[in-house]
Amino acid sequence: MRIPLFHVDAFTGQPFRGNPAAVCPLSSWLDDGLLRKVAAENNLSETAFFVPTSGLSGPEHYELRWFSSRGEVRLCGHATLASAYVIFNRLQPDSEMLGFQTRFSGTLPVQKAGELLAMDFPAMFPKACPHPPDALLAALGPHPVPSEIVDVNDTYIAVYEDESTIQNMHPDFARLEQLHPHVVAVTAPGKKVDFVSRYFKPSYGMPEDPVTGSAHCALAPYWANRLGKSRLHAEQLSERGGEIWCDMAEDRVILKGRAVLVMEGTLVI
Repeated sequence: MRIPLFHVDAFTGQPFRGNPAAVCPLSSWLDDGLLRKVAAENNLSETAFFVPTSGLSGPEHYELRWFSSRGEVRLCGHATLASAYVIFNRLQPDSEMLGFQTRFSGTLPVQKAGELLAMDFPAMFPKACPHPPDALLAALGPHPVPSEIVDVNDTYIAVYEDESTIQNMHPDFARLEQLHPHVVAVTAPGKKVDFVSRYFKPSYGMPEDPVTGSAHCALAPYWANRLGKSRLHAEQLSERGGEIWCDMAEDRVILKGRAVLVMEGTLVI
């Protein structure tokens, strides 16, 4: 069996930046165990698999699933962007819009928006976390202290007031692992963008995620409320770095970004 395989850097227009994802178009679904093995072989944080869906009117529709080496993922922004990039640039270049049917996150529409791709994701609204766990504060370090900690969807978000705090942070990953199933985002106002962030998930096999689309489903509503604006420009300050444009639309977030193809080949099983 031969399966097309693409490696795409998402949320960037430059190779070797952003967040890399593998994308495998399928004609029909394979066994879940095999999908997990393919993801492990790709050795990236996520591999996206999609299958065309027949019988639906309107834009092109696909069933989309994401896998890591450990199993299926409930929502993955960068691999969704990477999948849309492959469809728009390799499989259906004349299409302007598509819809991904997902198992855990409903329908995720994606459309071309000039040089960007715009993904329609569910918004998540963080709530105050008045009693954060000691391990969280110890892992992030005593100075400076976060101005606020909020919580949503098993994600602690520590808010700081200076971009340099986010850029220079060296968290204790062993302590962050103790927070499982929670992951941790840190964020602050940006100097050249509306806000910056980083995202840590060591208990899921990745100390730091390069650029995290799904995290912006919560970060965008937080900063939209704080800054009083519905359109935001964000930068994730990981080593690879990347940028996302976020538009609030009631209970949805439109996440926009670029992507670039870095490898194309065939997977032989």
